[in-house]
Amino acid sequence: MFEVLDRQASLTGNQIKILTAAIIGDALEFFDYFLIGFVLAFLIGPWKLTFGQSATVLMSSGIGAILGAYAWGWLAERIGRRVVFIGTVLNFSIATGLLYFTPENGWVYLAVMRFFVGTGVGGLYCVDLPLVQEFMPSSKRGWVGGLVTCVIPLGVGLGAVLGAFTGTGEWRILFAIGVLPALLVLLVRLWVPESPRWLCRQGRYEEARKSLAWALQLEPAALPMPTAADAGPVQISNWLDLFKYPRSLLVSWLGNAGAQTGVYGVTLWAPSLFVLLLKVTPQEAAKMMILLTVCGFVGRIAFSFFSEIMGRRNAGGLLGFGAGFLIILAGYNYDASLMGVSAFWLILAAAFFFADGGFAIVGPYAAEVWPSHLRTSGMGSAYGFGGIGKIIGPVGLALIVGSNNYLKPDVPLPEIPTAFVYLGCWFLMAGAVYYFFGIETRGKSIEEIDRELTMAPTVQGIGEKRIA
Repeated sequence: MFEVLDRQASLTGNQIKILTAAIIGDALEFFDYFLIGFVLAFLIGPWKLTFGQSATVLMSSGIGAILGAYAWGWLAERIGRRVVFIGTVLNFSIATGLLYFTPENGWVYLAVMRFFVGTGVGGLYCVDLPLVQEFMPSSKRGWVGGLVTCVIPLGVGLGAVLGAFTGTGEWRILFAIGVLPALLVLLVRLWVPESPRWLCRQGRYEEARKSLAWALQLEPAALPMPTAADAGPVQISNWLDLFKYPRSLLVSWLGNAGAQTGVYGVTLWAPSLFVLLLKVTPQEAAKMMILLTVCGFVGRIAFSFFSEIMGRRNAGGLLGFGAGFLIILAGYNYDASLMGVSAFWLILAAAFFFADGGFAIVGPYAAEVWPSHLRTSGMGSAYGFGGIGKIIGPVGLALIVGSNNYLKPDVPLPEIPTAFVYLGCWFLMAGAVYYFFGIETRGKSIEEIDRELTMAPTVQGIGEKRIA
């Protein structure tokens, strides 16, 4: 049955609906997730926050994302992709809405509620990509997976635009708007059926045929009735099974850890750093973030095609090495100008083409390198492990700069270059892992990847000769 899908030359209207639901979901979840960066720029003055207190607020969602990725990813293997998709959207939307009730000087309340935002965001990111990929032909899986992540910078950009026009005492309105993604649940319920591959693995063959027929806009009778052969070997997923695939584990875990540490450390701190280093208002800092998000959006589109043109491994190496070099360069030029414009801002914008744009590789690739019965669990584990970066990224910068320092424009910050070397090296590590140890999946069907991975999972030779 899935051979019919792989012979498909163009996407149907229903496949585009599935893709659209995932795209909107990703944009809105990261709108919610990164709102705190813009809100924090409003609070550092009135609340007299230290770098340590601010880092606690920023990292709490990272802790939630780790747990959410593991829990929701595990649940998606057992009760299905669609139900979990809906659950995660409600999770982060409601938690963001509750932030509207943050009391004055309530940075502890912010941290606690941000933890729950993180659980939903971590979960959605781990289920929507596998769900979309399982409805797509092999020839389009790479760029479609990248396209799903392309709009994440637009979610951050929406936060930047709203932050730019928000009054100093009106920051709670941003959190009230964060409830809107819950409306996506209605869209999912109308448009997105359960994954036919997941249904096959449950032995629900007629439902699987109906699901795929709907996506391909065919009568179910026009498709062969799936069998156990379509489902692949029946395997009950267990967390310990992840360790049977050491190369998948190495590439997806360390690649995610490096990329997430770098990008979250920079993105969550950037609005506040613009206020501190460039002596601008929070509203002006939000406007400056718009350029970074535009560069990230362009980068994601580019990397969606790079994944098919040069392969996943080469594209992953490009994201890590490009982002790492430019992030370090930005740190050493934090107080420099280029024709009267901040060099720090301009170099960061260029870095975001790689640092943010490269996530068109990071997410989809982390799902591709695992066999079907471990796809959401494996991706969830990778995103969860990488979620450590959501903690050590913002906290690492705070510790290097001085966690007891107050976030005030008149406080000198001579350790900024060292902090950005720290973040840049995480990107360089990710680039090395992808380039030297990656598993090339370009042009391979999900069934082909499954066969290669499951034939000899314990001998995924890390020292295997690199094939272009």
